[in-house]
Amino acid sequence: MTLRANIYTLSLAAMFGAVVTTSGPVLAQDKGGLDETGPYQAVTGWFKPGIDRWDQPVIAVALDGDNRIIIGNADQKNTQANSLMFRADGTPYPEKSTTSTLPAEQKSHVHQIMVLDADGKVVEDWKQWDDTIAIPHSIHINPYDKDRPVWVIDRDNHQIIKFSNDGRKILMKLGEKAVSGTDHGHFNRPAGIAYLPDGSFYVADGYVNSRVIKFDKDGKFQLEWGTKGTGPGQFNLVHSVAVDANHRVYASDRNNNRVQVFDAGGKFIEEWPNIASAPRLVVTQDNAIWLTSYDRRNSRFAKFDLNGKVLATWGATGTNPGQMDNPHQFAQDSKGNLFVADAWNNRVQKFTPKPGADKSKLMAQEFVFKK
Repeated sequence: MTLRANIYTLSLAAMFGAVVTTSGPVLAQDKGGLDETGPYQAVTGWFKPGIDRWDQPVIAVALDGDNRIIIGNADQKNTQANSLMFRADGTPYPEKSTTSTLPAEQKSHVHQIMVLDADGKVVEDWKQWDDTIAIPHSIHINPYDKDRPVWVIDRDNHQIIKFSNDGRKILMKLGEKAVSGTDHGHFNRPAGIAYLPDGSFYVADGYVNSRVIKFDKDGKFQLEWGTKGTGPGQFNLVHSVAVDANHRVYASDRNNNRVQVFDAGGKFIEEWPNIASAPRLVVTQDNAIWLTSYDRRNSRFAKFDLNGKVLATWGATGTNPGQMDNPHQFAQDSKGNLFVADAWNNRVQKFTPKPGADKSKLMAQEFVFKK
């Protein structure tokens, strides 16, 4: 624990630069020890895949109400998805299974999208789409659509697929399966999406194309911005996008270790530097930005105001309950429970607010425009 505490303390400055070192402690805690989960507590053993030899990274999570948690799982044996399973130096991540110690070739890798209930049990397995999707990189539900379709960003097939809420039908496809491109009808490893009240949406396209694209509600191209690079308005892996009440667009520029802010048409406003590799960011109703940050040594949550000032951080890398290893996507229910796709730990974790927790340090509900 001493080593972990030292790493965690040193990494705060490395992750957030001068922002953290000048702002002082952001979370009050008792003397001694590490408050790894901040104002939350992990629910031990909540995820119950109910599948023998389960061993898939859970990389996506979205909520359709408090009793329907939709998760996306990477197929470690799918050659198209293998790039997600290797470190930057080319060595594979070790497989982690909470249900079996059998060799990798005997483990289960074929459940791309599943639905859990509030107790963490699988109640739906969309196995009919296992061969359709290469990797469900992120999952989203448009809060402005009364039918609540489920959108899956299939990164390595270069597609966005809109499913009916029950998962029985495909309602729309954007992009051409397994065909990358830079025109208005193709993607190259897209990563995330953000919606507007009129049904239009922004796409983080993403790993290779390094651009943000806006489409109307029917999937018709409207505009785009971004090129590969390190300058203002350029990206090196744009991974997640979000929109605030003033229609500003926030983009996670992961490999440039920053968040960039734009107006609704893509005009650059500012950047927030020294934010290491943020997989996911959202705008919340209290005019804040919450994001996860992951650099293969550190996994944490951080809260910022809309001017880029850090307000709170928590989290630590590890395999114990509450610790994380690549918090790739997260979602919150109406009760304030937080669900995290804890990718390299091959699980989704549930966090509940601690009794008496400082509400300013808890994540508010995700921002939604009032129609």
